[in-house]
Parts: sequence; structure tokens; C-alpha cells
Amino acid sequence: MNNILVLPLIIPILVGILLVFLRPYIRVQRVISLLTMIGIAFISLYTLNRIQAEGILRLDFGGWKPPFGILFVADSFAVLLVLTASIVTAICLIYAFSSIGERHEKMYFYPFVLFLVAGVNGSFLTGDLFNLFVCFEVMLLASYVLLTLGGEKRQLREALKYVVINVLASWFFLVALAYLYGTLGTLNMAQISERVAEAGQGPLLTTISILFLIVFSLKAGLLLFFWLPGSYSVPPTVVAALFGALLTKVGIYALFRMFTLIFYHEPAITHNLIGIMAGITVIAGCIGALAYKDLRQIVSYNVVIAVGFILIGLAVATQTSLEGSIYYIIHDMIAKAMLFLLAGTMITLTGATKFDQMSGLIRNYPLFSWMFFIVTCSLAGIPPLSGFVGKVLVGQGAVETGSYVLVALGFFSSVVVLYSLLRIFLHSIFGETIISKEDEMPLKKGLLVPIVFLGIGTIALGLGTEALASYVSDAANTLSNPSVYIDAVLSENK
Repeated sequence: MNNILVLPLIIPILVGILLVFLRPYIRVQRVISLLTMIGIAFISLYTLNRIQAEGILRLDFGGWKPPFGILFVADSFAVLLVLTASIVTAICLIYAFSSIGERHEKMYFYPFVLFLVAGVNGSFLTGDLFNLFVCFEVMLLASYVLLTLGGEKRQLREALKYVVINVLASWFFLVALAYLYGTLGTLNMAQISERVAEAGQGPLLTTISILFLIVFSLKAGLLLFFWLPGSYSVPPTVVAALFGALLTKVGIYALFRMFTLIFYHEPAITHNLIGIMAGITVIAGCIGALAYKDLRQIVSYNVVIAVGFILIGLAVATQTSLEGSIYYIIHDMIAKAMLFLLAGTMITLTGATKFDQMSGLIRNYPLFSWMFFIVTCSLAGIPPLSGFVGKVLVGQGAVETGSYVLVALGFFSSVVVLYSLLRIFLHSIFGETIISKEDEMPLKKGLLVPIVFLGIGTIALGLGTEALASYVSDAANTLSNPSVYIDAVLSENK
């Protein structure tokens, strides 16, 4: 029955391969890709409820019991992210139908989106580090193609930087895996955790943990984010939205899994270092968000701010702060996709990229404009929208441990996010319209409807926090108590 765990990985791969052979049939590709993501969302929801009833689920490939075989492990944390990623991708696909264009659709856009999702889902579900590396590479290979889709000069320049950085990070990942395997003799995450606990996290293992921290920080955009603003501002709007919603979250997930399950014995070194990196990331992201007038750059630096804020929760590492980070990751996947779609649509409607070159959009596109206001309030953490609960819980956890500097930085970032997006709202949305009725470009329903869906999502997530509370609490409990994960994976009865 646990075979269902492999479906979020295998279905997108198989369907993606099928769509390669359906290249001329654009409408068929659209329908199949959308139904695939909706199906994975329902599978994830079913799996999530099974976890609540039965505990953590495990799938042993080929019948090989851990730690000897490949396995997938589904806990609430992983499946919550798979579910959110599937919903966000489905909504982004609806936007793509009206925006990406047949030229890009015939360049295997839909297969590579599905391959990207397969890599993301596999990264969330895998139970061993080598397959985490493999799934990372599947995700990255698909992202290389999507980033260069269209082949514009600026895209290729940023793609070169993106590829070089990620190849370097992958090399470091392999080196870290080799050292870890040479030291402990296993790559099964649960068994690694047991052996680190038995041997003690001495200087060698702490050094290896820092190497993993560098690897996953490059992937997540923690401190080492210099590649991110350029790479996220050049692809087509829907691709940028997928990148902003999904890619950094995989690196963040890996950091959470690594430093709550395996390397949690020397928090004075590892977690303090994560806290310092998170604080610097928040500050740098705030500077970037305030320094630019280009919409895509502002949105990209808001991604950086969110990465730093989420990882404050990991640095603090209390049950409360971990719950806050989980809430905020889910919120950020929805809100960042929405923000990227809004910014890209504004550029499409006006032909301008800077907010001071736009004005009065609310007169021409009122519903669209209020959606921008909603996402601004959500990302700033204004109640009752989805960003509020995560920010409060992360702050509460930081206060519990006396991490007042991180609390101050976290809530300062909320003010900066609010200001950076409000100035777009006041310059571009309010004011006297610069678009005459004759020049007004119609806003396609295919562009507006996905944005409204995401807006409803951020409102529903904020108002429905209580409905999500049991899942988030279970996820945080698993992160706070490594023995829960270890027992589920290494138990003979699973």
C-alpha cells in the first residue's frame, strides 16, 4: 500500500516522457499536464491523512530493508511541501496556457515542468542522501532548460552563471557525501543520525556538517545568493514564479532535514552559524529590495528575505519556531508564486519594467490591482493573511531562546517587505492612469484567474490556520524529535 509514495516522483517523469511524443498537440499537453498535477495533489492529500492516522510511512524499493536499500519516507513535513508544490504548479500551469506562447510550448515546456516537479518531490520524499543528490540533479537539469527557454541574450548570460554555481555546488555535495560515507559507512539518513549520536559529533563530523551547510546554502540562497536575483528575473513569468515558489524551498528543506535529524548535537557551532547566515541574508535581501526600481529585481530580493527569515526558525530550533518556519514555507510558496505572476503581468500590460514608469493600473484593472495589495499584506505578515502565523511563531520561538537580534531582524524584514511592495502599489497601482482606453491591453482571464486562485489560497491559509495546525504540529514534532523519524525508518514492522 505504501507504493503510493513513489507516485509524486514517477508520475511526472512518465507523463513528461509521454508529452515529448505529443509535441505538436499543444492542447493535449496542457490538459494532461494540469490533470497530472491535480492528481498528485490528491495523492499527497490522501498520504498526508494516512500519516496522521498511521504515523510516518516508508517505501522500501526492491524489498530491501533499510539501511541497505533505496527508500522513500513520507512524514508530515515532506508531504505538506509536496502537496503545496503540486497545487502551486497546477495554478502556474493555468497561467502558462495564456502566457507562455506556442513557440515555447513546442520547445517541451510542459515535459520539463513535470521533470522539475519530479525532482522537487523526490527531494522531499527520499530517505537517503545519495538519492537526494540524484533528485537535486533532476530538478536542476530541468531548471537549466526552463531558464534558457527562448534563448535571449540576457537569459543565456544569467543561465551560464546559474549553471556554473550549481555544478560547483553539486561537486561540493559529492565531496561531502564521500567524506560522510567514509566516516560513517552509510548514506541512509536515519542510520547516519544513529551513528552520529553514538560516535558523537566531533570535529570531523562538524566540519562535514559545515560542508553540507555550504552546499545547501548555495541551493537555498542562504547568504550565498548572488546568483539568485539575476537568474529569477530573466525567464518567462511563469517559469520565474515556479522557481521562486519551489527551488529555494528544496534547499531549505534539505537544511532543515540535515540539521534537525543528523547534525543537531553541536548547535553552538552549526545552528549559531545558520543564525548568523540567516541574519546577514535578511539584511542583504532588504538592501536589495530597497535599492532597485525594477519589479523583477525587487521580487527576487523578496525571495532572499524569505529564505533568511525561514532559516531563523531553524537556527532557533525550538518546537515553536519550527512550526512557524513550516507555516511560513507553505505560505511563501503560494505568495511568492502570486507575486512573480503579478509582477510579470504588470510588465506585460505596460511594457515597462520599473515601477516608476507605471501609474494608475487600478483604474484599468481593479481586481488585479487589489490582488497585489493582498499579496503585499500577506508577505508583510498582516493578519489574518497566511504570513502572520509563521512570523509570530518564529518570533516567539526566538524570544524563548533569547535570540533577540534575530527577532529584531525578522520583524524589521517585515517592515522592509511592506515598504518595498507598497511603493510599487502606490506608484504603479494608484495615481493617474497613463493608459488610455484606446491603448488599454485586455487582461486575459487566463492570466487573472490563477492570480485570484493564489490570492484565495493565501487568505484561506490565514483563516484556516487551525485546520492545518495538526499537520504542522506533527511535522514540527518529527523535526524536534529525531527518534520519531529514526524509529519509523529502521523499524522492522514498517
